[in-house]
Formats: sequence, structure tokens, C-alpha cells
Amino acid sequence: MRIDKFLKVSRLIKRRSVAKEACDGGRVMVNGKTVKAGYEVKVGDIIEIHFGSKAIRVEVMELKETTKKDEAAGMYKAV
Repeated sequence: MRIDKFLKVSRLIKRRSVAKEACDGGRVMVNGKTVKAGYEVKVGDIIEIHFGSKAIRVEVMELKETTKKDEAAGMYKAV
């Protein structure tokens, strides 16, 4: 699954277009490397997202094409 889609489906970022901009702007890192929106996420990857002065680090637990709002937080865990 593409990273921009994962960020949207897991609700870490609200819209896919915003997730794509964040990736292409160099604010998203996977396993310590800056990635573009087309990067293929795998279970176990560590994603780091920089929002201004704060950063979020999560580990990918599962990949789903769609999910309900209640189940979205189960796709990742905070690191």
C-alpha cells in the first residue's frame, strides 16, 4: 500500500492530498529515510511525520484498504 493512502486510511492525516504533499515536501520518513508518496509501506515499518515543531512516530501493525473510524487506530501503534 502506498504511504499516502496508508496515512489517510489510518487517519494519521485527514486527506490523501495533504498526505501526498507532506511526503513530497520531505516531512515523512520511513525507517529513517525520507520517502515520496508512492513508497510501498510494509508491516513493521516505522513512520515518522513532522508537523511544524512536533513529530509523530508510529509502527505499522496492519494494512487495510478501508477501515472504520473506530478500527483505524489499530493499524499502527505509537513508538
